[in-house]
Amino acid sequence: MTPADLSRTVVRAVRCAVEDGELPADAVVPDRVVVERTRPGGVGEYATPVAFQVARSARRAPGEVAAVLARRLEVADGIERVEISGAGFLNFVLRKRSVADLLREIHAQGIRYGCAPDPDPDPDPDHAPDRERERDRDLAPVPAPRAEVRARVVRDALLRIAATQGSTPNATEPVPSTVPTPDTAPNIAPVPAREGDVGARFGVDAAAWAMLAVAPHESPVFAERLLAQDESNEFFRVRYAHSRARALTRNAAQLGFESLPEEFQSLPGEVVGENALLRVLAEHPLALEAAAYHRAPERLVRQLVELADALLDFQYRVLPQGDEKPSAAHRSRLAVAEAAGTVLAGGLTLLGMDAPERL
Repeated sequence: MTPADLSRTVVRAVRCAVEDGELPADAVVPDRVVVERTRPGGVGEYATPVAFQVARSARRAPGEVAAVLARRLEVADGIERVEISGAGFLNFVLRKRSVADLLREIHAQGIRYGCAPDPDPDPDPDHAPDRERERDRDLAPVPAPRAEVRARVVRDALLRIAATQGSTPNATEPVPSTVPTPDTAPNIAPVPAREGDVGARFGVDAAAWAMLAVAPHESPVFAERLLAQDESNEFFRVRYAHSRARALTRNAAQLGFESLPEEFQSLPGEVVGENALLRVLAEHPLALEAAAYHRAPERLVRQLVELADALLDFQYRVLPQGDEKPSAAHRSRLAVAEAAGTVLAGGLTLLGMDAPERL
């Protein structure tokens, strides 16, 4: 179970508790539940305040609501343990997921890894091409009315991110109410007039990165480091990490081997940097969901920077060194690097940016 799966599982538990009469029929079932990493010193791995959300409409104490939900959630697939802390916080320990399962999922879903499952899947295989076109459309730039440049950039990124969680905005449909527009979200700070034409100065993608790297209500910073082709530039690091993942695939092919995501053999922690990289990959769905829920593209930006840095630390352990011959461990490490490259490509696509094969 991924953290994003956990959020959906909690929502189902609330809905079932209401339907079965364990909670009042007029208790409000939230559309989405906040699940976050437990803070240092906290209980479990993940926590949610959902009981406080439901308690008011259920006319019960948060602790009582938490107890009802805990009984249901402790038997859910993928959950190892549920504990209640404080006045009603639910804390979770998830069953350990195999690295092979994680890599297979990323390999199968490609750049759509982390997107919410189709709420109404069509069993007719003849409709598969249509579904694929719709999904590609969801990840494509969304036409927006002419407006201040940053408002357009933020709006389009939020629409694409929202589409990963079930919204399917397009040019002919109203903008979902959960996503701000230039007219309904005046808290999107514009590009300061003194900055001039930032697209011409820094390039369209680099300028957009600066606009999305801070919260919408904060003024973006356009520093000269946006032009730097080195580690001081986060935008460069993310794109460079993606290109390195692609280069590792090409270099492995020259050495006569390819990745085997379905037969992962290296143990986490066996190679320096592997644990950190796998952790960030596993948490990507939660970061994506949080970016959509909080209308915060900067959360996705931070996630991509963390992933890129983990991949750049890990890359030197992927290919054989010296007289080494390619082994199953090398194929497995290559699968991890390729998965990271795929996730970086998906994230950059959601932000409306290019993911270069070579840099």
